[in-house]
Amino acid sequence: MKRITMRNRMAAFGAVMLAGLASFAQAAGEKPNIVFILADDLGYGELGCYGQEKIRTPHIDQLAKEGMKFNQHYTGAPVCAPARCVLMTGKSLARAEIRGNRDSGNGKKFPGQLPITADAVTIAEVLKEQGYTTGAFGKWGLGPSDTTGSPMKQGFDRYYGYNCQRNAHSYYPPFLDSDEGTVTINKNPIPGHKRQPKGEVKAEDYIAENYAPKLILDESLKFIDKNKDKPFFLYLPFVEPHVSIQSPQELIDTYPKEWDKDREYRGQNGYLPHPRPRAAYAAMITDLDRHVGAVMERLKKYGLDENTIVIFTSDNGPTHGGGDKRFNIGGADCEFFNSRGELKGYKGSCYEGGIRIPCVVKWPGKVKPGSETSFPSYFPDWFVTMAHIGGATLADKDQDGVDITPVLEGAASVKRDVPMIWDFHNYGGIVAIREGKWKAVRRNLLARKGKPAAWELYDIEADPAEKNDVASEHKDVVKQLEKVWLERRTIEPDFPVPFVDGKKELK
Repeated sequence: MKRITMRNRMAAFGAVMLAGLASFAQAAGEKPNIVFILADDLGYGELGCYGQEKIRTPHIDQLAKEGMKFNQHYTGAPVCAPARCVLMTGKSLARAEIRGNRDSGNGKKFPGQLPITADAVTIAEVLKEQGYTTGAFGKWGLGPSDTTGSPMKQGFDRYYGYNCQRNAHSYYPPFLDSDEGTVTINKNPIPGHKRQPKGEVKAEDYIAENYAPKLILDESLKFIDKNKDKPFFLYLPFVEPHVSIQSPQELIDTYPKEWDKDREYRGQNGYLPHPRPRAAYAAMITDLDRHVGAVMERLKKYGLDENTIVIFTSDNGPTHGGGDKRFNIGGADCEFFNSRGELKGYKGSCYEGGIRIPCVVKWPGKVKPGSETSFPSYFPDWFVTMAHIGGATLADKDQDGVDITPVLEGAASVKRDVPMIWDFHNYGGIVAIREGKWKAVRRNLLARKGKPAAWELYDIEADPAEKNDVASEHKDVVKQLEKVWLERRTIEPDFPVPFVDGKKELK
């Protein structure tokens, strides 16, 4: 990955940002607060407002009633770290520094992920330049605290949560990260992975003293308390419902016992065992919903809810299957809950089920309550949009996203000059490009032998389930989308694609 000096970093930052366009009144503190809530592995069909019939999500459903529901919103990547990189930096996977999950390589038990560089300009930095106080609470995944990727070195004034995604595999970890240090939260932590082939599986065997999601929520509420009198950007990458399944027992008990009759999970598909995996998975999402409710209640307590835009979405689709076909990874049962709706694919896939995600936005006075949009949008759009909302102007017009403020205010669409692109480096290597109704997908880009799979093409408007590959009927469309991808992408040495970077033809 390219490394540059601080002088170059400041030059790059100056080239990207111009002076804010905020009015004098905004400078006095009338800018809207921005709250961005990011769920972890929450599927397109796992909320009541998106058709979920088994799992209770009243607070998020209320958010949708009071705001706008996005019917075609996409993540930046189908797994954790690259999705967060795209969100924070506004660059699509074709140009992002992080294009797949990868550890930092520092040799620690919880090493953190490959760090973004000092050159990266995050939305937190942009908003901080406009006078926002910035805080992040939850799962970071973009670099350990002693690197350029630390949230404290990337524009955040306060950070608390899981810096390392591996540490986040347990909801009762040994520690959480606080700013540049760590805080021990469990003297008897629970490792995130274990099998129990025999004996009675007991949920209480996998519980320790302190439940990390509650501590993260509490710290985020303290941030609101402390900064209620000035504009703030609150980034909440909550960890639920990413497995392991370790949800609060009082919520598990509210779901039917018959769901899990003779279905105890013993850890055979990774992560931790659980005696009632379906009920406990539903409880994780309901607990996430309670977190959203707590944040909304705290905003309302201080009268901030009328001048705050709240964005809720997910980092990618629901977890995929494993060796035991009765369960998805970690014991989840995504077929039982219809977690991806009618879409194809899961997490790790660039089919719709892996990258199309729920998204609801509340912004009083701007977003019409109970409204919906089918405008296709994705994570790079939020960088441009939040910058605009915060009063910043992007001098560098070479952005991968578009300002969707007009859509939030009721416009049917905005002009998109650059197609939505995913250049994904895990799961064999996948590229996907969406422009208008067309979506092209090519898998196996990192094949060590042979060549990548053939291009697939789908008319997403007519065929959102991607059942009908029409590549052979529209070769000209495939060729044009491939051309745009190759012209747009940059070479990232940490995530090479031999069939492209090696100058081989993609035939």
